[in-house]
Amino acid sequence: MKYLAVAGGTVSGLGKGTAISSIGVLLKAAGLRTTSMKIDPYLNTDAGTMSPFEHGEVFVLEDGGEADLDLGNYERFLDITLSSDHNITTGKVYSQVIRRERKGDYLGKTVQVVPHVTDAVQEWIQKVAYISVDDKQGPPDVCLIEVGGTVGDIESMVYLEALRQFQYKLGPENFALAYVSLVPVLGTVGEQKTKPTQHGVKELRSYGLTPDFILCRASEPLEKATREKLSSFCQVPASHVISVHDVSNIYRVPLLLQEQGLCDLLCKRLQLVGPSLPPRIPNLARWEDMANKVDVLTEDVVIALVGKYTGLQDSYLSVVKALKHGAIHSDRNLVIEWIESTDLEPAMKQTEPEKYESAWRRLRNCDGVLCPGGFGDRGIEGKILAANYARTNNVPYLGVCLGLQIAVIEFARNVLGMKTANSAEFDEKTNEHVVVFMPEISTTAMGGTMRLGSRLTIIKNKSSLGCKLYGGKTSIYERHRHRYEVNPDKVAELEAAGLKFSGIDERAQRMEILELEDHPFYFATQFHPEFKSRPNRPSPPFLGFILAASKQLEQRIEEGGGVVQVEDW
Repeated sequence: MKYLAVAGGTVSGLGKGTAISSIGVLLKAAGLRTTSMKIDPYLNTDAGTMSPFEHGEVFVLEDGGEADLDLGNYERFLDITLSSDHNITTGKVYSQVIRRERKGDYLGKTVQVVPHVTDAVQEWIQKVAYISVDDKQGPPDVCLIEVGGTVGDIESMVYLEALRQFQYKLGPENFALAYVSLVPVLGTVGEQKTKPTQHGVKELRSYGLTPDFILCRASEPLEKATREKLSSFCQVPASHVISVHDVSNIYRVPLLLQEQGLCDLLCKRLQLVGPSLPPRIPNLARWEDMANKVDVLTEDVVIALVGKYTGLQDSYLSVVKALKHGAIHSDRNLVIEWIESTDLEPAMKQTEPEKYESAWRRLRNCDGVLCPGGFGDRGIEGKILAANYARTNNVPYLGVCLGLQIAVIEFARNVLGMKTANSAEFDEKTNEHVVVFMPEISTTAMGGTMRLGSRLTIIKNKSSLGCKLYGGKTSIYERHRHRYEVNPDKVAELEAAGLKFSGIDERAQRMEILELEDHPFYFATQFHPEFKSRPNRPSPPFLGFILAASKQLEQRIEEGGGVVQVEDW
């Protein structure tokens, strides 16, 4: 097993996740099997209880793990399936060490950060690295490790110390380290500044770690003088100083790295090539085709994303990626109108009429309306108004998780005449609960207590839109994250009025897919299909939504023999 760790410095948000995913693409294209893991130095057990405004989206894994959004980057780029163990947090590590201490595993010893916590980190890495994350047997060839935060943070120190020890246990031929840093250009001089990177490498060395590669984030390509200066001051070969400058789309990053020979350099550094080993030349032809296609798409499809957390777009990262994948396969350029749901509410008309008018004007100019997941009652009435607009004006609508519940509430109020219809989450006192709390969910504990992970959905009717979108399948597995469900006692009444639940769980108790008769595309899911979307294999609901919004759905279904067929790149 070979290991590549990636740490970052200077500032956060440089794109370590994109960098490590892009390196994985190169290795995979060169015939190597890869796995990835993320180290998050916070004390939370997982990301499940964090605010989207603070940490971005919570990415749900196949086994129900609630993880950092970077694991979503790994899965999408590398087309792998990770588990909750692939996200290491300080909360998990310390909980494990304390459990061992209580059990007596350290009997007679004073339990300390070094060696007990650092040993636990190394054991965790080695154990998880050998787990197969693709459809093949046996361990992967290379494990990619992203160290969250920035070098110099107090909370990251224990992990850097663990990696320092780890590199000597493995040997230099089995461990490499890459450092992601910022090379800014200040003022009007236009000179690329190297001091932030120099100081970052100096800080990294103080922990006993020396980078083998420096990945330099910059707005423009690294100049030769900048590369040579960094090479000299950071004691890294000039060829190992890699320019990761801004590109036209994210799919060009692996191509950019390959242009600078990173795959070959890394394979040589880890002794994955040699006299007795075959050359590792990445075959990126199909990946390049995709990157080129994204750049030449000119016909827009405009989607209104009506959300509660639009102030931080990373809150909907997987949703945006799934929309993008659908747009690529629909030959359209995706344009997202970010609409804060509170801006659509009548109260906003009284307090900030300009913001209210702008939100509604932008909504009416869109080709489709997307209502993603969320929690809490803020902005709910705005979402309901958006769903009503899409339903009554024949505008394609896609609801995800909360978006399904919103569609049910709107339909109950305006079609069935239940004027006080609501969810128990938002109004406990109403007598018309069309969405209720699931009985098996804890009412006291918050973390890890929702209905989580991959679960079976049965599509009841082969003529339904759901069956057509999923290529004719009647059994599908998608990932979930919710505490509330459609009230089973109201299903018959809703369906009698035209709102059809075409997908249900294996016990026929939970409503999983919603469709509306006599509408171009009014579709919602209780599950989160965005988490399994891939650039080469878009999520069926998102692809169908984009096709409907661009008026191509009927033609695509006809061309596919009655179902939507997806060409796997």
